[in-house]
Amino acid sequence: MASEDTFIFTDDNFTTETGSGVSLVDLYADWCGPCKIMAPTIDKLASAFKGQAKVGKLNVDDHQASAQSLGVSSIPTVVIFKDGQEVGRHVGVQSEDALTRAIQAQL
Repeated sequence: MASEDTFIFTDDNFTTETGSGVSLVDLYADWCGPCKIMAPTIDKLASAFKGQAKVGKLNVDDHQASAQSLGVSSIPTVVIFKDGQEVGRHVGVQSEDALTRAIQAQL
């Protein structure tokens, strides 16, 4: 379960919510073991960057259009956006430090 600070991206809100500022989107599925490993890290980042960057999750099973538009073929995939443009992509389990640096580089 996501923390209260973790944003939930959907096909309906994806373009709007990643369109301005810095956003980190964790593309995951409930059945994915490595995705479950990443979940606490994403929640920590959402709290740490509250008010500075939008950090959240997009379930690829429920929101396939967004995942397909990004060309995601492996999960977990973390994509960082700045003002609607992809500026970083990380595939597989990532450390909190690596993702923190990736977000900070865009602020």
